[in-house]
Amino acid sequence: MQNSIISINELSGAEILRIIETASDIKRNPGKYVERLKGRILLLLFQKTSTRTRIAFELGMKRLGGSTIVMDWDKSNFSISPLRYEARYVGSMVDVILARLLQNADILELAKNAGVPVINGCCNMFHPSQVLADLMTVYEKKGGFHTTLAYVGVHNNVANSLYYASMKVGIDLIFVTPQRDVVPEDFGSLSGCSAMFEETLDLQYAASKAEFLYTDTWINMEEFNRIGKDAEKDSRIQKLLAYQINRELVANRDVYILHDMPIHPGLEIDDYAVNSERSLIFTQAENRLYAGQALLLHLLNAL
Repeated sequence: MQNSIISINELSGAEILRIIETASDIKRNPGKYVERLKGRILLLLFQKTSTRTRIAFELGMKRLGGSTIVMDWDKSNFSISPLRYEARYVGSMVDVILARLLQNADILELAKNAGVPVINGCCNMFHPSQVLADLMTVYEKKGGFHTTLAYVGVHNNVANSLYYASMKVGIDLIFVTPQRDVVPEDFGSLSGCSAMFEETLDLQYAASKAEFLYTDTWINMEEFNRIGKDAEKDSRIQKLLAYQINRELVANRDVYILHDMPIHPGLEIDDYAVNSERSLIFTQAENRLYAGQALLLHLLNAL
């Protein structure tokens, strides 16, 4: 599939490290890269809403000398034509595609037919571009990956990507995930074999072992406006409130705080944790830009 990145598993540990080192160099020395993708075109295709992914890749491509086309799935013929034919056409017009779609199956179909590299900008199963920025943020603080990270909340697309990435680069990972949304078929067999991975429902224990605490939304963005109107969603929130990253949990702990945004204060995290001096949330969000640029350079053989 033309060297596409559908999940982080398309990258080796060495490739991840190289991308992150490149991202860090772009952050320090942006002028070195201003014409690296001159003449190249990136299509940004959105079925899901987006803030950070759109800004990171649109601005990032332009700062590398390339250009972008932004397309809304519902305002294009992707919504009324077989995906394979629309993919074949757009792939003949551009050099690379970033697609933020609802279903992993559609990302795979797009990559199969586009004929150019496709980056999964988020689907129900994986979020590889996010996790590259997460790893970059850890790398900046630690100078490497010799650390322990606890992911707290819902086992979702970010959790899946974080698991596979951590196993590739050597991060010790703890999952505190009382709610499971979508789990890859091979997760159970792989996670049971790794000494670097642990699952627990004891949040205090996980927080005591971790140098980084990471949380994410409890409610998918497509369903967020149903809070207070959907008994199932409200029940989920009540179940997860005991796993909130908040003042009580972090005030006296030497632990960094991560969140991939958008933030929902009072649910998965409180304002104290968001604004704590140990919060890396906005650095993590900024790093989406540099990690996205480095990924584009990698896929277009421009490193």
